[in-house]
Amino acid sequence: MKIRSFVKPFWFTITCIIIFTFGQVIADLLLPNYMADIVDKGIAQNNTALILRMGGIMLGVSLGGMICSAIAGFLAARTSLGIARNLRKAIFEHITQFSLSEFDRIGTASLITRTTNDVQQIQTTTFTMLRMMLRAPTICIGGIVMAIQKNVELSLLLLAMLPFIAGLIYLVTAKAVPLFRVIQQKLDALNLILRENLTGIRIIRAFSRLGFERKKFSAANDDLTLTSVRANRIMAFLNPGMVLCMNVLTIAIVWVASYRIDRASLTVGDMMAFIQYAMQIFMALTSITMLFVVLPRAFISAERIREVFDLKDNIQDPQQPVSLENCRGAICFNHVSFRYDNAENCVVDDVSFTANPGETLAIIGGTGSGKTSLINLIPRFHDTESGSIEIDGVDIRQMRMEELRAIIGIVPQKTTLFSGTVAENVGIGKQNADLQEIKEACRIAQADEFIEFLPQKYDTEIAQGGANLSGGQKQRLSIARAILKKPKIYIFDDSFSALDFKTDAAVRNELIKETREATVIIVAQRITSISYADNIIVMENGRIAGRGTHEELLRSNKVYQEIVASQTAEDETGNKEDE
Repeated sequence: MKIRSFVKPFWFTITCIIIFTFGQVIADLLLPNYMADIVDKGIAQNNTALILRMGGIMLGVSLGGMICSAIAGFLAARTSLGIARNLRKAIFEHITQFSLSEFDRIGTASLITRTTNDVQQIQTTTFTMLRMMLRAPTICIGGIVMAIQKNVELSLLLLAMLPFIAGLIYLVTAKAVPLFRVIQQKLDALNLILRENLTGIRIIRAFSRLGFERKKFSAANDDLTLTSVRANRIMAFLNPGMVLCMNVLTIAIVWVASYRIDRASLTVGDMMAFIQYAMQIFMALTSITMLFVVLPRAFISAERIREVFDLKDNIQDPQQPVSLENCRGAICFNHVSFRYDNAENCVVDDVSFTANPGETLAIIGGTGSGKTSLINLIPRFHDTESGSIEIDGVDIRQMRMEELRAIIGIVPQKTTLFSGTVAENVGIGKQNADLQEIKEACRIAQADEFIEFLPQKYDTEIAQGGANLSGGQKQRLSIARAILKKPKIYIFDDSFSALDFKTDAAVRNELIKETREATVIIVAQRITSISYADNIIVMENGRIAGRGTHEELLRSNKVYQEIVASQTAEDETGNKEDE
């Protein structure tokens, strides 16, 4: 993505910055000349009127330059902030289109760093460039021209000093630039550790790992600090080096000029003006070196941001999408296989089945058997490697993802709640849902049982991630969210594991009534959650190891029998399942 797409709204502002910057530059270049006239024609000749007149002009020019500088600075800050705002917005909109594979490829912690810290680097550099990139070279060139106009011989001293300045800048930046890339990578690592600690603080405390995690964070923090200190130590040589060169040049100018003044070929005012121009040139060069401080980090940050924009979602809408009319929700898997990026084996291998409206399909299997990966293919969180998935006879790859996901209500394995009220979290399932609809969805999900005891009921604030709710309460709100949507296809990914048996049975009884005309797919670990299903698929190592009703599988499928045996006593299996 080109930078002009972020700058376009600010071209008028940038033009104004250029105009006011030139106003400031002109004021800076005029002042030494006025000072020379005061020294040579005013003070030397004791001409008070000239001194007052030229002093008034200098005061007016200084005031004009100050106003131009203030306006240019304000506009530059506004422009850089606007570019950063647009850039953050564009990155966020781009990454929200990623499939799960793209998130895994870069990593959440790195994406956060790129959206915040890297954009901040771009913002700082943009401001510095708008203020310095035009002003500093113009002052430098203008100062050289004015210095040559004052005295050609003294100007040779400036020329002799330039190689030393260029060499200093080259040596410092050559050693510092590689370190800035390392700093950003170590910042990613620090953010990853911090995010893991904040997310898993309960586990860390439960297993008394606070000491270990503190040492781990301190090590990463110290590593980042030492690298940053090393880079900044190198960059710190620039300003003292420039000041040293400036002082040496001033001494040389005074030394050479003293002989010219003694021979009456140079006035004191011209010498002072020449020194002022030399100072302006060196200050401009110092400002340019500031660019060398921020540009390396900005280039690295820009490259990291470009990597995000270059990462295209492999799952795209078709150019000529097919729209489903009067969708029923019949699902058909035709020899579907899928593997994750860089994985050797398929996590879903040659799977075929059909799920019809009004039926409940259950999927069960051991850990790592491919259950969740299988159902994640339906809303196209991933795309199949081979085979096809059809809804009402239409390949889901021929549908717009927005339309596809609109007919699916999914309750994921990991419950996610957002900061906000209970009603706002459940209302995610349907835009503009009224409170009565939300209450009905919560009643079906048995969430009303605990909501009525909350301080403000449906207006109670939920902490980030649902930290003030239990696992079962969060699951029930997540189920209510899917019910409120009233989709054609329900997908429950181990969504009843945190519920007690009584609540589980109550939720299932209500769901049977609510989903009578929809297609229901349930992934579960507990036999009691799926024993009533019309059809049960047993997964093992990514393949279908058996299918049928609970009674059929209990009689004929060894894998299913082992799962049942692991959950119930062998002599109680039949009674438990009948219950």
